[in-house]
Amino acid sequence: MIGGKEKEVFNKLREHLEAVDATLSAFRQLFVAYLSGDLDKAERLLREVEDKESYADELRRSIELMLYGGAFIPASRGDYIRLSELIDNVADAAESAAHTLMFAKPNIPGDLESEILRLVDESLKTYTYLKEAVLALEESVEKALELSKETETQEERADKIEYDLLRKIFSRNDISTYAKLIWNQVITKVGDIADRAEDASDQVMLIAVKRR
Repeated sequence: MIGGKEKEVFNKLREHLEAVDATLSAFRQLFVAYLSGDLDKAERLLREVEDKESYADELRRSIELMLYGGAFIPASRGDYIRLSELIDNVADAAESAAHTLMFAKPNIPGDLESEILRLVDESLKTYTYLKEAVLALEESVEKALELSKETETQEERADKIEYDLLRKIFSRNDISTYAKLIWNQVITKVGDIADRAEDASDQVMLIAVKRR
């Protein structure tokens, strides 16, 4: 069982998870707009990504203040502070990918739009498993461990799609060297979303094992 202050932290963690989720939703919409050629909409969505990421960052700081204020035993506080930081890194990764795409605006490889969007979706799915794992900490450490492992497996799926997509882009003669270099950065940063989610799932595992 957890006490009142701990419950408050979990409620704030839930808010933080939703804020990161909203950042990722705007990020996906941005990619859809960009790949369909609607740059004005993509620019508006970039500002939305930035605003939602900033809000997620505010929630992270409020979680840290709650923990420093005495929630959880001292030995556990650092674990939850680290978890909130790692969750926030997922939103940071999405914002970074969005900035790279919109600042450079590379030409879109004609027949690879669906594969680029597939990478976005598979990377975001990694976060979905992470979110469920964090929420499970409140009720069942065994479920949290199971979902953390699912997060890791999903990250590996996203990695494979990332590498396959990069290989296709660099093998093409109809894509300029500049566009290849920019897409390499963008695709790697999209893959970073899955990587950061997997990093956070490792922290969930650590917390769950300690609470067994």
